[in-house]
Amino acid sequence: MQAIDMHMHVPRQPGLPDRPVDAQLREYFRSPPPPTVEDMANRYKELDMLGVIFSVDTETTTGDLPDTNDYVASIVREYPEQFIGFCNIDPWKGEIAIREVERSVTELGLKGLKLHPVHQQFFPNDERFYPLYEKCVEMDIPVLFHSGYAGAGSGTPGGSGLKLKYSAPIPCFDDVAADFPQLTIIMAHPGWPWVEEQIAVTLHKANVYMDLSGWLPRFIPESLVRECSRRLRDKVLFGSDWPLITPERWLQEFNEWDVSDEVRAQILLENARKVLKLG
Repeated sequence: MQAIDMHMHVPRQPGLPDRPVDAQLREYFRSPPPPTVEDMANRYKELDMLGVIFSVDTETTTGDLPDTNDYVASIVREYPEQFIGFCNIDPWKGEIAIREVERSVTELGLKGLKLHPVHQQFFPNDERFYPLYEKCVEMDIPVLFHSGYAGAGSGTPGGSGLKLKYSAPIPCFDDVAADFPQLTIIMAHPGWPWVEEQIAVTLHKANVYMDLSGWLPRFIPESLVRECSRRLRDKVLFGSDWPLITPERWLQEFNEWDVSDEVRAQILLENARKVLKLG
């Protein structure tokens, strides 16, 4: 296995209508229409790569029907050597959300939780959502939060109503990490325009990691590139943001980084093994 891709969005569940945000994101990233699950699996098999797959449940804020966790789990069951699944939960659903996390882990075998504060319009450090994190600690699973800028809504009037304030590392993720020291937190994406805050939180909190998805390596801020081979070398994870950015495209640019083979292996594989408890 050459790498673990920590950030992959599943194709839309068959039978569900397309979401407006999906087309807008493909336009923003200049990506082709999404491939099938079979195409996705074959591609990652050829690359000798494991991928973490998930969707995002925004039913409360958008009315869009979510891809189900059963659907995500079915992909993992069909392609267990290629994928690990995280559950997608709408945090506004309260007790229903908490029960769904438990079901997703104990019955479906999913290994983490994906949340998107910008799309789901919530502050992660709002204590109304703390019972959800308590359940994640109980289930011993990591939480992957979108952080920083959002491609969705970018360049549209009013940003399509999406507000970036929900994804600032301080106070949003720093508070949660401090209040739940046993909870493994992954901040998804270089958290621009708060990259320095993101670096500080990742350094300060032993239970916090970050992935590099959603940004081609040539665009990642220099301060973060520098820390990836220094103080953050054991806290940074490879992620592509499939299918918006393909792993081949991301890795081609990452190969141009001036980092040691040891650091390269940590970012691409070893740090993810630790976070996912793969041994």
